[in-house]
Amino acid sequence: MRCKRLWGFLLFCALWPVQAAAENRFIVRVPSGLALLQAVCALQGCTVVRGLDGTLNQVFLVTTPDAVDPTVFLSTLRSMPGIVAAELDQIISLVGGLNRVPTPLPTGLLSDRTPVNYFGGTVWNSYANQPAARIVRLSEAQNTFQVTGSGIVADIDTGVDPNHPALQPVLLPGYDFTRNQPGGSELNDTSPCPFTSGCPPPPCPTCPPVKVNQSTAAVVDQSTAAVVDGSPYAAFGHGTMVMGIIHLVAPTAMLMPLKAFHSDGTASLSDILRAIYYGVQNKANVINMSFDTKTSSAELQKALDYANGQGVICAASAGNDGIQEIVYPAALQSDVMGVASTSDQDARSSFSNYGSAIVWVAAPGEAIVSTYPFNTYAAGWGTSFSAPFVSGGAVLLHSLQTAIGQSGAAAAVANAVPLDPSLGLNHGRLDLMMALGSLSGTPDYSVSALPASGTINAGQQANFIVSAAPAHGFDQTVKWTCSVAPAGATCGVSPSSVTLDGSNPATTTATLMTFARGELVTPLAFPRYAPPPQLRLVLVTSLAWVMVLLIVCGSARHMQRRPGLATAAGILVVALCAYSCGGYGSNAPPGPGSPTLSSVGLNPMSVTGGSSSTGTVTLDAPAPTYGATVSLSSNASAATVPASVTVATGATSATFTVSTTAVTASTPVTITSSYGGVTKTASLTVVPQALPTLSSLTLNPTSVIGGTQSSTGTVTLSGPAPTNGVQVLLSSDNGAASVPSSVTVPAAASSATFTVSTRAVTNSTPVTISASYSGVTKTASLAVAPPGTPAGTYMLTITGTSGNLSHSTMVPVKVN
Repeated sequence: MRCKRLWGFLLFCALWPVQAAAENRFIVRVPSGLALLQAVCALQGCTVVRGLDGTLNQVFLVTTPDAVDPTVFLSTLRSMPGIVAAELDQIISLVGGLNRVPTPLPTGLLSDRTPVNYFGGTVWNSYANQPAARIVRLSEAQNTFQVTGSGIVADIDTGVDPNHPALQPVLLPGYDFTRNQPGGSELNDTSPCPFTSGCPPPPCPTCPPVKVNQSTAAVVDQSTAAVVDGSPYAAFGHGTMVMGIIHLVAPTAMLMPLKAFHSDGTASLSDILRAIYYGVQNKANVINMSFDTKTSSAELQKALDYANGQGVICAASAGNDGIQEIVYPAALQSDVMGVASTSDQDARSSFSNYGSAIVWVAAPGEAIVSTYPFNTYAAGWGTSFSAPFVSGGAVLLHSLQTAIGQSGAAAAVANAVPLDPSLGLNHGRLDLMMALGSLSGTPDYSVSALPASGTINAGQQANFIVSAAPAHGFDQTVKWTCSVAPAGATCGVSPSSVTLDGSNPATTTATLMTFARGELVTPLAFPRYAPPPQLRLVLVTSLAWVMVLLIVCGSARHMQRRPGLATAAGILVVALCAYSCGGYGSNAPPGPGSPTLSSVGLNPMSVTGGSSSTGTVTLDAPAPTYGATVSLSSNASAATVPASVTVATGATSATFTVSTTAVTASTPVTITSSYGGVTKTASLTVVPQALPTLSSLTLNPTSVIGGTQSSTGTVTLSGPAPTNGVQVLLSSDNGAASVPSSVTVPAAASSATFTVSTRAVTNSTPVTISASYSGVTKTASLAVAPPGTPAGTYMLTITGTSGNLSHSTMVPVKVN
């Protein structure tokens, strides 16, 4: 016994920290234990500072004077028999990254300080009922599965405020590896008290939030801002905030603060290793690591392998550099779940690292409200605050299944809300209902329909309420389809998809449509027709002539006795002849004193080939009794005009149309007009026409009875067709409907119609009609239905599909 005590004393002395002005630090693995390493250091001039792996007694911290070349010393150690590994100790920092507090702050942040009861403690309402808790469905999961956390969650961090009333009931003492003493309080970092009077100050209910901790992106009450003034406090409060999020998720789990980080946000890898082994050997079920480093470490992996082997679940933050990179420990995915950050809208946070190599799952990480030292609360941005949602969820999983380990927890957490794969967030965003539900059974759903059957007459429709009921927290989108057999009817589902909430059924409506027997006759519609003015003139004139002839022929003998009547009839004949035959020659040459041509103008003066311009001839005086005929001509084929235009009697001007043809280059044209010995000209520019593109294809109606009804298709261009028109190619993908091989959009028109003919079918048949022009193809869908639904019993099959899952229900419908 005395020998054991002596060896214990000697071991204590050997492990007592040795202070040095400057030193190199090494992590050395010696499976045979301390004695061999001490013998090596006696020869090499190194010092064994302490063991790092607790009761295992195989991993040690060794120092050498700064003058010793670390590379040479590492090479020497690795060559020594019995020493299996050696690496440099490294400094890991919480400080840095892109997670800055937004400006301005989100509306209402930290404003709801209403005291509410949260599992026996009094907390702010903005903490207990924050948006992030609703997003991961925290309350729903706690109530559905009756779990609030049983077990121990260790957090390797800056420590915790042991006096915070929200956390105090569930805090274990923990350990301070920065001071090598029991207790994980981060308040020791602020001693002596930084306040001029009173330590700490009371919370300030009326003070506005203030930005602090840019490295951890926190905002807190004004009253605590002085604590973090200056670089020594860059990460102060980080551990208390992370602990608060774990407590929010698992309020009855015990919390073990393992203080490996100083308040400036730095920690040595050797202290982190000590914390991992301490947590495992002191019965932690979950270890949270809200930090990352870009430098790999074999000893860090061995420590986490050890935790995994002991059934401890680990989660780590993915980092805040906003890029796809490799960071540790998140990249050690066989031992750790790496956690990225998402916004309240399920978008990847701009500051969050991403990529399947480091991200197992994502969780909310913006404006997360949590506990903060001195009995107050703060809001934080960063993957540091996403990881504890997963760590808290892991201890809830442990509550349901005490034997669950890292692989089982990772598989459960992978039942998450799918996100856009391009976000690089692997399994999606944490959903506690789905994660917990996966332990009691695979998340799934069932489908059913009411009523269970139906009877209708041909030509009627039957509606059924279709339900999808989730099981084990299933909360994905279910897409609906339906089919009907035998042929002769159609079906549809509206809405075509529903999204489940994990607990409650969601419904939609399925409709079976039948068709009346016998052909459907479309009533003929006679269009109302109004003849053009010229035709009206001819009709009126003809009618007048008929009346005159009747009068003349029927009243000849009366005219002999009444000469005045004969005279009136003669005058009427002459007048009608003058009116209907165009007068006495408007093209007659002008007499003495006739007006002359004053000008000719064009509007517009530049047109696209195929379009037209309006010309106007103007006289210097009103046209004579029989009008004035002005001769017209064009000097280029790109534009044509009528041979003449007539200025009506008493008028001074008349208009005419200048028609143009398509050109390949800008073409000037001179329009010439002549009258009364005077010639005038006007210039017109004809420019090339840009070819239109195919804009759309539509069908009306979109559902027809095969063989008895047709549909009208319309192709529409993006602009007027050129001079020669546009030929649009047409096709149908099913013989139930046929179309012509093409349809021509006439020059200057922007659309054209065609007929879609159909044939009789025995089953509702979808047909796709395609139109193509100049490399652009448009499609439209047409449903061709059978001419009538025969009597009989039809089986309506309704199917709900979500991912790889598919479930159906069948409804028999009798058709009379």
